[in-house]
Amino acid sequence: MLSGSIVALITPMDERGNIDRISLKKLIDYHVFSGTSAIVSVGTTGEMSGLSHTEHADMVMWTLDISDGRVPVIAGTGANSTSEAVLLTRQFNGTDIAACLSVAPYYNRPTQEGLFQHFKAISESTDLPQILYNVPVRTGCDILPVTVSRLSAIKNIVGIKEATGDLSRVNQLKEVVDDDFLLFSGDDITALDFMQLGGHGVISVTANIVPQEMVNLCKFALTGNFLSARSINARLMPLHRALFLESNPIPVKWAAWAVGLIKCATLRLPLTSLSADYTDVLKQILINLRLLSL
Repeated sequence: MLSGSIVALITPMDERGNIDRISLKKLIDYHVFSGTSAIVSVGTTGEMSGLSHTEHADMVMWTLDISDGRVPVIAGTGANSTSEAVLLTRQFNGTDIAACLSVAPYYNRPTQEGLFQHFKAISESTDLPQILYNVPVRTGCDILPVTVSRLSAIKNIVGIKEATGDLSRVNQLKEVVDDDFLLFSGDDITALDFMQLGGHGVISVTANIVPQEMVNLCKFALTGNFLSARSINARLMPLHRALFLESNPIPVKWAAWAVGLIKCATLRLPLTSLSADYTDVLKQILINLRLLSL
């Protein structure tokens, strides 16, 4: 069962905006060494909306190939068109992908029945385990607990990434799903509290920069050592917050470049480089964490 610190991996790019496979290998090796529980390839943090379908599939398969069974790989396969999400999902049938992470349809704002039918159609197109992804601030719709309950009855829908930041959702979900239905936080700032309330881990942006500390935080939290977990979390809280000074993944890509994990902080339009107003703020936080020298 997936649990603990799962990284929402950035997609490294070169100066021209092409996927940088050398940096990708460096990132994956770093997470394997650090003990990261699993890697999400081409989710929100991986710039799924900026990649072509071919690049999307290539990035997932390169991640799977480089990881070489050392760490589970979860493929981001969501789309606002049900047929497109089915297509994205089907292309990983027959692979060693551990699960798919499927975001709620964005922009078109479906009803709860529409959400149910959307995810049901995806699940029926594959035997791969499906993890729902609820992030209303980006999608404009909210997968309510009553809908999650209905979807959890479908055998290969196995969990949800809950990124509302609303901690009351944990108990609401636990009341309507079985104990083995996976509950992941999608919000680093509240992830520790989410786990203390019964969540199984976090799909983390912060883990891109400090994977071992996020692994340790989750291990402590999931074994009930909340004193140690809170000590780590307090140290990381400025970083949790700074990585959302601008839209994700703008700050995390800059931070990964600053600490030498990737060659450059290239993003694709409409995303632009981290504003000068924030570079000094994030740089100082990285210095405080001893990830950068003065």
